[in-house]
Formats: sequence, structure tokens, C-alpha cells
Amino acid sequence: MANDRLATDRSIIGIPLGDIAGVGPEIVVMALAQPAIYATVRPLVIGESSALRRALRIAGLSHVDICVVTDPAKGRYQAGSIDLIDLANIDAKWIPFGQAQARAGRAACEFIEKAVALCQAGQVDALATPPINKEAFKAAGIQDIGHTELLGRLTGVADPLTLFQVLDLKVFFLSRHVSLAGAIKLVTRQRVLDYLRRCTEALKALGLSRARLAVAGLNPHCGEHGLFGREEVRVLEPAIADARALGLDVAGPIAADSVFHLARQGAFDAVLSLYHDQGHIATKMVDFYRTISVTIGLPFIRTSVDHGTAFDLAGSGQANPLSMAEAIRLAGVYARDYRERPVAEPTSVLEQA
Repeated sequence: MANDRLATDRSIIGIPLGDIAGVGPEIVVMALAQPAIYATVRPLVIGESSALRRALRIAGLSHVDICVVTDPAKGRYQAGSIDLIDLANIDAKWIPFGQAQARAGRAACEFIEKAVALCQAGQVDALATPPINKEAFKAAGIQDIGHTELLGRLTGVADPLTLFQVLDLKVFFLSRHVSLAGAIKLVTRQRVLDYLRRCTEALKALGLSRARLAVAGLNPHCGEHGLFGREEVRVLEPAIADARALGLDVAGPIAADSVFHLARQGAFDAVLSLYHDQGHIATKMVDFYRTISVTIGLPFIRTSVDHGTAFDLAGSGQANPLSMAEAIRLAGVYARDYRERPVAEPTSVLEQA
């Protein structure tokens, strides 16, 4: 893009502070205490100053400065100083750690809303998000069940894609936060085909112009030709044939107990997982803290940690910041190319999940 800010080598990565009753503020300040972060991106926290100061004390980083800015272009973006857009919408002294609270849920939502507005205005290039708490959202009267749903509503995108990346393994999800019984109902020929098309386009937006996709089986041993279930025969095989007829490089269905290993070995660029835990377990067993969630299909890239608010650790200074640091790094890797080639929305009306 032509303006001077985007001509710089380092993208501005917006970091909404998350639920301040959890570990989010702690992992953010610990991640931003790493000088290497500033060599590749310009991190900008969107949050509240008392929560940030509390996190710095807990992490033993009271020497780190907070630079409050109103314009992302005016930040310092240097090690030893955290740039903050301060919404001043909550006071941390009234928010105890380790509890789902409406005030914390509302503040977390407002942090995200401001971060999205900055992205849509072209002032921030991508988002990297610490965890929010679904119960706190519900207590605050927020209807969106999680980050992805909230981001979709704020940007008008009906069904964003979720990609998990750990090292060189990439896994997409056909459904997200639904029951296992509900997820099985969402395994339809049309939905699988639409996702294979969108996943291929998403990988192109991330720099893989000739992506090789594999589809995980739903049943043990892919159903053994109908002995353990017929979804592979009735749904997956026809959907994959449809995708191949469109020129997509798709293999499968391949048994879920081997397909992720094959992709990790380089046989495929990504795997389409058919439900939440199928892909989550596969990626997190590779490296829990380096597993990063990437939301694709929005007008901007969004990465996220792979864990929750960890209320049992909040306030202890013992939370691991590796996932947060990796999310910030990966947002910087993908931000520039993605903004130049955003992923199209679905071409048909899909069942929401």
C-alpha cells in the first residue's frame, strides 16, 4: 500500500488486552518484554492502563514504560516501552483474578471493537489476541460466543475460516464451537466442497499458490467402506470428487489417526479437520504453546493464542508467554501479503458453526 506507514518494514500488530481477570495481560507484557518482537513488528496494545500496570508488576517488569498514544502512527515501538491505546473503560483494582465477571467481559469486548475499528481504518495491519472468557461474555450480555464470532459480526463476514498452525502443520476446521453431534450434522457435501474451495484460496493468500489439501476421515478407519459409518462414502468422497473436478488438489478422505502425521511430514500443505477436537488434539500434541489460531476471511489477518484465560494461574506470574509471542510474530509474517489479497467470503449460504 502506498502510504508511508505501510512502506515500513514492520507491520503494526494490534493486541486487544483480553479478559483482565485471566492471564491475558501477563502474557502480553511478558511477550513484549522480548526485544526480538520489535525487530519484526510494531506491537500496539489496545486495553486499559491499570490492568497493564498490574500485569507489569506481577511479571516483575515494573521498569518497562507505558507509552499512551491515540494515533497508532505515533507509537515508539521499541523494546523497554509498551505502546498502549488506553480505553480507560475499567479499573483493575475492582477486578479480582480467576473469576468470570461481566465487567471484565464487557471491557474485553470493547478492546476488540476498538482494535477492529483501527484495522478497518487502515491504522493497524493485523490483530494478535490473548484469551477472552466465554462465561464473562455471556454475563455481560454479549451474544457472540467467542472471538471468531465477534470478529465476524463486526466485519460483516458470516463464516470466517479457522486455521491452526504449529510449526509447518496447518489444520482448518469445518466447524468450531458446536457439540460433536452437531458437528457431524454439519458434514455435508456442499459444506465440505465450499470449505475446500475457501481453504485453497486462504492458503494462496498466505503465500501457497499451489496448495495440496487433505480431508480427514470422520469415522474410525474412514468407515471401512461403510462398516463403521457411511459419511465417507455418502459425503466426503463425492465432495472431494467435486473439488477435483474444479481443479483443486485434494486428497482423501484419509484416516484421522494418520493424516495429520502425513501432513507434518510434508505430504500435504494443510488438512481439513471435520470437527473441533479432531484438529485441536492433533496440533496441540505437536507443540502446545506454538499452536496458533489464525482467522482467515476477515478484511485483516487475526492470530490468537491456543489456550484460554487460565483463571487458576492468573495473577501468579507463572503463565507461559510463548504462545502470545508466537501469535504476534505470525501476525507480522502474514499481515502484508494478506492485506494485498484478502480471502473472499463463502460463495453459498452455509450452516453456521
